[in-house]
Amino acid sequence: MSEEPYAGLGGWTPAALGVPGEVRRVVCAPEPVLSRPGPEVDPTAEETVRLAADLVATMRVSPGCVGLAAPQVGVGAQVFAVDVTGHPKAVTVHGTFVLCNARVVEASRWKPGREGCMSVPDLTGDVKRASRLVVEGVLPGSGAPVRLVTDGFEARALQHEIDHCAGLLFLDRVAGAHAVYQRKVYL
Repeated sequence: MSEEPYAGLGGWTPAALGVPGEVRRVVCAPEPVLSRPGPEVDPTAEETVRLAADLVATMRVSPGCVGLAAPQVGVGAQVFAVDVTGHPKAVTVHGTFVLCNARVVEASRWKPGREGCMSVPDLTGDVKRASRLVVEGVLPGSGAPVRLVTDGFEARALQHEIDHCAGLLFLDRVAGAHAVYQRKVYL
């Protein structure tokens, strides 16, 4: 490990996993795995690397999907993929990446925003999230530590996926029933 314990993604791409991903079925609430905190994982373990590749593959075939966590494919684990590339609300974009055992270390500039979720397909809701965020985690495969500084929509996506790994849905974060809406558009 270098003197600087955490660095950015350093050009990491899903190709670094070295395995093709398989598309998995996305589970929906009230599936129990969605409401249980997932354990930390060994980011260098073969099953973690395969899970990471599967998350990316599943996310890529799911229209409108900007993030997917292990519990959403039925696996209780702290692993998730994010890619906000091309999203109209995204300003800071780190491309496609997967993090293991991620945690928020700084959060500021809280703002409400509408969220949806593949595991709650019929609803959206207003959730207050930090619009400036610092997250630390590790990359699958290499186990390299990562520190990401992001904002806006990408920050929201990271918090949403970290919540999944902690057994929380966006519905657990809404202010109340008045902030939950029937989804009008299905992607």
